Amino acid sequence: MGLATARNLKKYGIPFIGFDLHSDVGGLWDIDNPHSTMYESAHLISSKGMTEFKEFPMAEGVATYPHHSEMKRYFQSYARQFGLYENYEFSTRVENVVRDGDGWQVTTSKNGEQQTRRFDGVLIANGTLHKPNMPKLPGKFEGELMHSSEYRNAEVFAGKRVLIVGCGNSACDIAVDAVHRAASVDMSVRRGYYFLPKFIMGKPTDSFGGKFTLPRAVKQKVDGALIRLLIGKPSDYGLPDPEYRLYESHPVINSLILHYLGHGDITPHGDIAAVAGNTVTFADGQSRVYDLIMMGTGYKLDYPFIDAAELNWQGQDAPQLYLNVFHPQHRNLFVMGMVEAAGLGWEGRNEQAEMVALYLHAKMHGLPLAESLENKATAEAGKAMDGGLSYLKLARMAYYVHKDTYRKAVGAHIAELKVGV
Repeated sequence: MGLATARNLKKYGIPFIGFDLHSDVGGLWDIDNPHSTMYESAHLISSKGMTEFKEFPMAEGVATYPHHSEMKRYFQSYARQFGLYENYEFSTRVENVVRDGDGWQVTTSKNGEQQTRRFDGVLIANGTLHKPNMPKLPGKFEGELMHSSEYRNAEVFAGKRVLIVGCGNSACDIAVDAVHRAASVDMSVRRGYYFLPKFIMGKPTDSFGGKFTLPRAVKQKVDGALIRLLIGKPSDYGLPDPEYRLYESHPVINSLILHYLGHGDITPHGDIAAVAGNTVTFADGQSRVYDLIMMGTGYKLDYPFIDAAELNWQGQDAPQLYLNVFHPQHRNLFVMGMVEAAGLGWEGRNEQAEMVALYLHAKMHGLPLAESLENKATAEAGKAMDGGLSYLKLARMAYYVHKDTYRKAVGAHIAELKVGV
């Protein structure tokens, strides 16, 4: 998101400086980045064709679901292509962002030295998947306790009795890794998930659909029936069935997790009721002994360098912003990339970045074109862009949007603002 933001600021002639904690671009996709939560086996869970930037396609030889190392190279090539390196200060930590009249004082540190500079505006693009969500266990575990953010490779599982807590995409990836090294692999799953294979008839699953537009309720039923036909129900594999409809939470995209569950290589359990020593007791009364618990429990939004009140957070799971990016009052503070949606890809995020850059261009040139967007930002901050779907009330879904609804709104603003370019 930072690179997409930089690309569009440069495209529309808006001067800027980018700060990055690491020594190169790539964000979490660079496993050597100390801020990264990547693991060695990680690949994209969306296909390259549905994920790539439209103006910078991935090479023909890149796999349909690229490895993280391929993504690192892709982002570095993107930065070189659009001359973004020259705008960045690397190995630099943003320590503090404080309002200063109609601007912002930004304090950074590099090699132990601090520097404070004043900027007319701030665009925050530090990602959504780096602050671990670490729920407290009901008791003290005396074995090894890790969060998935610390996981790098399956060596950590060698010969151990392992419990994976959670069943999101990373948790399932890691459980599949563990099968090949651990003495045993169990999963604690407290709610139902929808599971999708990565390929259907040899084509990436996310490439299906879009040619025909169905009413929301009809699409949920049709696609849900297709999934049951292809792979059955989660309960067929010992997992809880979802108590919600398809698309009301992010599905798991994994072709192997159900395979290993069906072969008994992974044993499912319900929620954890108690922990004592190395023994975990589940809600159904069963107890098992473990050497390692891996918490695949996701991430929290984290903007530690700025007061939460400046982001219109209001004690909720996510800042209350218009289109997840525009503050209702501050016209020079933007949270970039605080958006998730099935099928949004990086092009959807690029459109968000272009919208903000066009808005700044209009403001910089004193054009009145931005007023419509500002009025909506004031009136509709925090308005759900769910397309009528009833998303689960989970922290990770607090910034989730319906792709078509979101892109339509963003596209309308881009069209309005481009008149002045």
